[in-house]
Amino acid sequence: MSVINAILETFAQSGFTSLPWQNWVMILVSFVLFYLAIVKKFEPLLLIPIAFGMMLVNVYPDIMADPLMMSSYEGEVVEGAHWYDAGVLRLIYAGVKSSIFPCLILMGVGAMTDFGPLLANPSSLLLGAAAQLGIYVAFLIAMATGFIPGFDGFTPQEAASIAIIGGADGPTAIYLTGKLAPQLLGPIAVAAYSYMALIPLIQPPIMKALTTKKEREIKMNQLRTVSKAEKIIFPIVVTALCALLIPSTAPLIGMLMLGNLFKESGLTDRLSDTAQNALCNIITIMLGVTVGATANGKTFLDVKTLLVIAIGLIAFCFSTAGGVLFAKLMNVITKGKVNPLIGSAGVSAVPMAARVSQVEGRKYNPSNFLLMHAMGPNVAGVIGSAVAAGFLLMTFGGK
Repeated sequence: MSVINAILETFAQSGFTSLPWQNWVMILVSFVLFYLAIVKKFEPLLLIPIAFGMMLVNVYPDIMADPLMMSSYEGEVVEGAHWYDAGVLRLIYAGVKSSIFPCLILMGVGAMTDFGPLLANPSSLLLGAAAQLGIYVAFLIAMATGFIPGFDGFTPQEAASIAIIGGADGPTAIYLTGKLAPQLLGPIAVAAYSYMALIPLIQPPIMKALTTKKEREIKMNQLRTVSKAEKIIFPIVVTALCALLIPSTAPLIGMLMLGNLFKESGLTDRLSDTAQNALCNIITIMLGVTVGATANGKTFLDVKTLLVIAIGLIAFCFSTAGGVLFAKLMNVITKGKVNPLIGSAGVSAVPMAARVSQVEGRKYNPSNFLLMHAMGPNVAGVIGSAVAAGFLLMTFGGK
């Protein structure tokens, strides 16, 4: 009888009976993300660590419960508490909150990125700018939530942080939110990275709805060859101009272009290799798991968080639409020389968005090769989202 009592007592103290329904919902969501990552192969490098962190924090909620990690919107601070005594995930998460991880990720992205397609076709910058439309639409929507009965609405700082999800740039979203609205860092980071990973699911219906079959079949001419000197000068000039024009973009643009300069100079192969492989992979693991671990069902499933997720999706859709519609305009101006599908790559998820343009283009014209054409607006989108974040930080940062 004592054995049975011990078993019953153990079961009564287990998570099977103590977890609230919100945690079970988030565990189910993590399983869906596992399915999309492993079975559907939707950016497993991002979704697997995010899904695992999400599952972990909901089967063991105390793992990220330290108030100093802002697991609740109140962001209460316990006097005498030490975040570094709270466990490995909280220790790692300090890299997210301090903006160290986002900047290092951007350096890795820069080291992996070829700006040649953008230099070969400078008009791609316009597509990258047009694809930031969702940022500004989402900001207006977030500010309008104050009219929802029973909801106080978002502050301008919170609205700006939510809006940047439309840039489809996880590191930039984390950086800006950490400066303007750290209490929303968890849901915004989860939304930004989840939507980035789900690009192959979100973008194609929008691309198809906004283009005709004839437009999707357009075959574009081969890009010109870009010299090594152009590729070396570009990151230096862009960093100087952006930092002088909008100083608050310096950390984002600077780290992105530093990584690219490592790659293009041809003299720092070891630094370039480390930035785009070992360092980027390590940061991706730590950032993905800890970002997922912010999605505790008890604090995640409330009105404010759900609005963040919904507005973020709207922002992402409008950014995709903005790029496609502007590419349609360019197609008219150039008399049929631009395939509008490349406009969707103007969001800054490199190279995911460019691959989607390539895949969709091949469906309607098997001989089409849009990847390099799409990479132009894709890398322009990285710059565009960083500049947009710098502008929002300068406007609402109070400094």
